[in-house]
Order: sequence, then structure tokens, then C-alpha cells
Amino acid sequence: MTQPTVLVLPGLGNSGPEHWQSWLEGRLPALTRVEFGDWDAPEPDRWVERLDAAVRTAPGPVVLVAHSLACILVARWAAVSDAAEKVAAALLVAPPDVESPDRVPAVVRRFAPVPTDPLPFTAVTVGSRNDPYCAAARACGFAALWGADFIDAGEVGHINGDSGHGPWPMGETLLKDLLAQL
Repeated sequence: MTQPTVLVLPGLGNSGPEHWQSWLEGRLPALTRVEFGDWDAPEPDRWVERLDAAVRTAPGPVVLVAHSLACILVARWAAVSDAAEKVAAALLVAPPDVESPDRVPAVVRRFAPVPTDPLPFTAVTVGSRNDPYCAAARACGFAALWGADFIDAGEVGHINGDSGHGPWPMGETLLKDLLAQL
């Protein structure tokens, strides 16, 4: 099998230098971050188009490493793109409940409703028991709808820089496990 292309998909606001995705990029320099444009005012259709272009132009099979809003993006994109057949696996970390006005800002609710189609590739969804943007039971429910395995990461907040996840060895291990399965 051809070496997979690993695409890093940040969520709202991008993943700054203190974020686990940035840390992971430093440890595994072959990773490629997808630029979605306006990180603070995401437009669902534009983000879907940019993800589609990134997957289509990537050499070989693709592995997606998504955080937060990008998890919802992956599910939206996979439901409409024939390029999803290029994706071998996805790591979906801390999906937000875009349908909850009490949990997420209005700009994130543009991505509602949460896609319910099963993903056409192997996926692992990681949720937190105290994520302010999504209840753990909801994240587990998303995983079930998407046909993804679910991992309860414990009480680790939104699994981002604000919750202390610059270095996140668990994320690195999960990615390496996905890659080893290919």
C-alpha cells in the first residue's frame, strides 16, 4: 500500500502553537494542515470545498486528523463527496454539539444539523466527560451514527490548548494505531 497522506483538520479558530495538533505536526513532520480560510467565521460550504480539494489532490490514501468543528466537517463532507473513497481512516477528536445553542457559539451552529450518515471509512471518535462543547453521551452518539469506534478520554475538557493538550501522547498513539492498521 502507498504511504498515506495525513491531513490535519483544525476546528474553529485554527489550532495554535499550544494545541495538540500543532504538537503532533512537530513530532510527525509529514502531516499536512488543511487551510480552511477564515478560521473565526467558518462557512460550511467553503470548508467542505477545501477539504474536498485537499483530499482529491493528496497522493495515495488519506488519513484525516480532525479536531472539534472539523469532526462535523468530515461527516458533512463524507456524505456528499465521492472523494471520500480515498480516505482510509479518520481520527475525530472532541466533536462539538453544533445543534446545542447552550453549548456552542452561533458561528459553529452553521454546521447543524449533525450528519447522521455512516462514514465510508474507518474512524475513531474521542470524547471527553467534561467537554464544555459536547456532552460525552452526545459524542458517543455521534460515533455510533458515523459507525466509528468511541473512546472516552476521561475528564479532559475540549482536548485543546486551553485544557492543557499541547502534548497529547494519547492522540499520537491513536493516530499511529490507525496508520498501523492500514
